[in-house]
Amino acid sequence: MKSKELILILDFGGQYNQLIARRVRECNVYSEVVPYNISIEKIKEKNPKGIIFTGGPASVYGEDSPKCSEEIFNLGIPVLGICYGMQLMAHTLGGKVTSANTREYGETNVNLDNTSPLFQGFDNTNIFLMSHTDYVEKVPDGFKKIADTPVCPIAGMENSERKLYGIQFHPEVNNSKNGIQVIKNFLYNVCKCSGDWVMSSFVEDSIKSLKEKIGDKKALCALSGGVDSSVAAVLLSKAIGKNLTCIFVDHGLLRKKEGDEVEEIFTKYYDLNFVRVNAKDRFLEKLAGVTDPEKKRKIIGEEFIRVFEEEAKKLGTIDFLVQGTIYPDVIESGLGKSAVIKSHHNVGGLPEHVDFKEIVEPLRSLFKDEVRKTGLELGIPEKLVYRQPFPGPGLAIRIIGDITEDKLNILKDADSIFREEIANANLHRNINQYFAVLTNLKSVGVMGDERTYDYTVALRAVETTDFMTGVWSKIPYEVLEKVSSRIVNEVKHVNRVVYDITSKPPATIEWE
Repeated sequence: MKSKELILILDFGGQYNQLIARRVRECNVYSEVVPYNISIEKIKEKNPKGIIFTGGPASVYGEDSPKCSEEIFNLGIPVLGICYGMQLMAHTLGGKVTSANTREYGETNVNLDNTSPLFQGFDNTNIFLMSHTDYVEKVPDGFKKIADTPVCPIAGMENSERKLYGIQFHPEVNNSKNGIQVIKNFLYNVCKCSGDWVMSSFVEDSIKSLKEKIGDKKALCALSGGVDSSVAAVLLSKAIGKNLTCIFVDHGLLRKKEGDEVEEIFTKYYDLNFVRVNAKDRFLEKLAGVTDPEKKRKIIGEEFIRVFEEEAKKLGTIDFLVQGTIYPDVIESGLGKSAVIKSHHNVGGLPEHVDFKEIVEPLRSLFKDEVRKTGLELGIPEKLVYRQPFPGPGLAIRIIGDITEDKLNILKDADSIFREEIANANLHRNINQYFAVLTNLKSVGVMGDERTYDYTVALRAVETTDFMTGVWSKIPYEVLEKVSSRIVNEVKHVNRVVYDITSKPPATIEWE
């Protein structure tokens, strides 16, 4: 969908840049994250209804701190500066920013001037998340103060005539009470948006544009069975039907019965060509004796591409290659962030030797939650749409140490029991990611009056909104007890079950 309205998010290195963009879209207004040094010409070309400056770790008076041109404030486009964004606005326009004696961090009671269009509908005070050392000591000429705290004398400022606004707090995070209302007020009261970004329109417009773009030519999709590639495949199938071929490389490292479920869904419900390649033995052979997590990833990524290439070549000339790229991937690669961390969980790059003319990325403008909404709009079964996030290397990075078929079967059975009992307890929508890990630790146990020396299985369950941070899930003891009992009794060669109660950070969600 090509929205008529656009909000540009200028990224100054803040950790919440993607979250701000998502919040704007939750208000039914399309948003894009762009580098802070985007040219004025490019901004004019994009013709946004408003611009938001993100926060960032720098100090505006630092020599290498990210800056933008003063001309941006003279375009007549409303601007909202958040945290560092407010300080940059003040500094650029002649105000004064200084370092505070005490850093203000955490949920803070902020006094508000609720006559400001930014705080319409708020009481005189509201709780917002603060996270700053510097603050605006003096507002630029033409501005007035619209918020403060006991520690921060200017926590908000505005120049209503020029439609320039700054806030020291973070309205985009969950810790801020009704924070999204501040964003909504900026969009609708200041930018005068109408709100034309809806998923049903996206689906309709995407199918239409894909039909026009591809016509009667051939397209090929690497289908992993995950949410992104599945939604991309279904979107394409609605547009071009049998001109789409999906190659599903089953490396044998999926969860129990998952390969069969993917095959059933795509052969039973959708009008496309589905090719399943059962390559488990090939992958296990390559992985034999490998214990280093990074080596595992590289082997799996490279072998995945080789298998895909071999199958693709059998099809002859392919005009379009379909990728399930989503917007966070675009932001991270385009702005040079998180690439190293992300590579840990992806299978790797795309094949270079397949004969195709162009890449099609139908989901490249969507966040993960929007991809799920698109999936539901397309009628994809909820079971697939809400499938747990799953790393590209699969269970290979949930088996600590070397990988064998026996270990793989142990983990598949243990993980299946854990997922089954979470669903039975109706917790599957509350916990964002949960899985079992087969550790390389063996310990002594007693089963049937006999001494055992078998594996320890670790359970992991995390609650998160963005997967950048997360807390361990407080699963009821009786559920954990049932899971533990079933695993030890039903899965051979496991005599101990432990529960990982570490949040992210300091730990990552996956163990490898």
